Amino acid sequence: MAIFVYSGMDRSKSSVRGTVQADSPRHARDQLRELGVIVQSVAEHELSHHRFDWQFFRSRNARNQWGLGAHELSMLLTAGIPLLDALDTLAKQHRGAFRTAIQRVRDRVEAGSSLAEAMSEQGDVFDPASVRLVEVGENAGTLEKVLSEVAEFKLQLAAFKDKIFTAMMYPVFLACFGLAACVFLMTWVLPPLLESLQETLPQLPWPTRVAKAFSDLLVQYGWWIAAFGLLAIVVCGWWFNSNSGQLAWHRWVLRMPIVGELVRKQAIARVAMIIASLTRGGLLLTTAVQLAAKSTSNSVMREALFRAESDMSAGEDIAISLERSGVFPPLAVRFFSVGQESGRLEEMLQKLSQDYNSQVSTAAARITALVEPIMILILAVAVGFLLLATILPILEAGNVS
Repeated sequence: MAIFVYSGMDRSKSSVRGTVQADSPRHARDQLRELGVIVQSVAEHELSHHRFDWQFFRSRNARNQWGLGAHELSMLLTAGIPLLDALDTLAKQHRGAFRTAIQRVRDRVEAGSSLAEAMSEQGDVFDPASVRLVEVGENAGTLEKVLSEVAEFKLQLAAFKDKIFTAMMYPVFLACFGLAACVFLMTWVLPPLLESLQETLPQLPWPTRVAKAFSDLLVQYGWWIAAFGLLAIVVCGWWFNSNSGQLAWHRWVLRMPIVGELVRKQAIARVAMIIASLTRGGLLLTTAVQLAAKSTSNSVMREALFRAESDMSAGEDIAISLERSGVFPPLAVRFFSVGQESGRLEEMLQKLSQDYNSQVSTAAARITALVEPIMILILAVAVGFLLLATILPILEAGNVS
């Protein structure tokens, strides 16, 4: 079946637009007439894969909206509203790519597919863990409860990401502003000023000579430096997107002092939260570990989890496999071991996730509090050096005259 975009009027003579899934345009018109829509136009909806149309950013925004959407869908189903009506309401509540995805899901459900099957066809919006949880909820008749757990899980991840983003925003702004200010001073302020001062002074002060050397480099080879920097970014981006590049970079990040431990705990908190949510929803531990591995961005930890899933399928305890990987710290391994032995794995992993999230938030706040004055100090030294390099020759020129 294909997706068709339509426009027309409903029974109240109001304009309506949307999408419908059908075998042909005629089939789409027949479906819309049955729904009471006076069709004005129907056209097949095609996504171009050969041009950059911001699809990646729209899909990313839609994925971020899924946590709130799952919460709203859970509330609608809990209130006794049928699934199709709940999906219609959810589509009207949102805009953009997420609305389109919900409409497609609604059309597939109306055509006879399960909600999980319809969501799996929109893989750029709904992650595999959410799809499997919804499948479990549909089979067990607890879809509302499962959607509430999905919403809680997704919203916790979103809140954690927001904290990290907010903590790093100010230092990044300072770095960009300081670099832009230094480049401006060395390319627009210093060259014309030093050109006139060189005629007056026999020799420029050493801070001025150092600043002039950098200034001449930027003025003469600025475009080449910018081109080389852009090329380096492209090459690094290509390398980071390769499997070997990602693995080497993620392994190096985990070995970094302070930052490596922060990244490790953040990834483990996410993994623990995913496994706890999936096992609480009724999935087998091996399946939960596999889905957690697919949802992990760190390649080193992803490999460790896939290896743990394989070892568990062979009859080995997950704690032994995780300890052998060397990626998970002893505390996390102990939580997995005790949770599996006591039958309280979901509870133990939930505590581990909350504890690590709290540690990462505290550490990120401390690092940010330390980075901010350091960045301000570096910015002040750089700008102060440029001002000194500018003022010294002016003062010496005044003494000469």
